[in-house]
Amino acid sequence: MKRLFLFLTLSLAIMALMPSKTGAQTRKESRILYHSQYNYEIEPLGVGQDGTKVFKVWGVGKDVPEAIMKAKSDAIAACIFKGLTGGAGSAPTPPILTEPNAEVTYSAYFEKFFETGGKYLQYIAVTTDGDPAGQDRLKLKRGYKVAINVQVMYDALRKQLEADNIARRLDKGF
Repeated sequence: MKRLFLFLTLSLAIMALMPSKTGAQTRKESRILYHSQYNYEIEPLGVGQDGTKVFKVWGVGKDVPEAIMKAKSDAIAACIFKGLTGGAGSAPTPPILTEPNAEVTYSAYFEKFFETGGKYLQYIAVTTDGDPAGQDRLKLKRGYKVAINVQVMYDALRKQLEADNIARRLDKGF
């Protein structure tokens, strides 16, 4: 009887410690996509020309060119979904899309917008495209993490999203 009780107790303890498949995410579901509100590393650098935002953005990729392209798409995505913190004489900038879950609602639009060589590149005015070095280039276990300085044409990006009926116009009221 003691053996049976010990066996049942150990079995229940082992099953309680094992991860459950119910509610668990698959690898595909848990990957970080462009539209995640929390995966952008940005640092304001100063004030740009009228209608632009200047900041440093980090990107991760298998090689340096891929990490640079990821940083450019993250710069645009941060402007759209997260907003920018204030820095060196500038006030914080709210995100272009303030609607909750806008990245899910308009996912078809943003999949096309952020595809490789997509429309988002039109809104990057100036970058440090040369291979980053020193503290702006880190070797990771599976690739590189690089930082580039970007100037995003923020007002033009907002106008395009308004024209495509993705963002609400600022002059529309509440």
